[in-house]
Amino acid sequence: MLALIQTIVLALDLYWWIIIASAVFSWLYAFNVINPRNQFVGTIGNFLFRITEPALRPIRRFLPDLGGIDISPIVLLLVIFFLRQFLLTTVAPAIL
Repeated sequence: MLALIQTIVLALDLYWWIIIASAVFSWLYAFNVINPRNQFVGTIGNFLFRITEPALRPIRRFLPDLGGIDISPIVLLLVIFFLRQFLLTTVAPAIL
């Protein structure tokens, strides 16, 4: 059972970094730092969008409109942090 918890924590950690990469990519794209017409850049952007959008979309529905600022990645990172800490401090010690 501990191996399952460690695997879930690893998956949460990987998704954490994917969300950060997606946010950084969106900033680079918005400020025209990267070339949006480049096929490789488009492939990376499409991958990051497809992997993060299903988790971010429900959060965006509940957040108020803040103009051009999207704080849904921050909210999702907080949820992931809570789940990770809950698994490591509550669930894992109860199993051992």
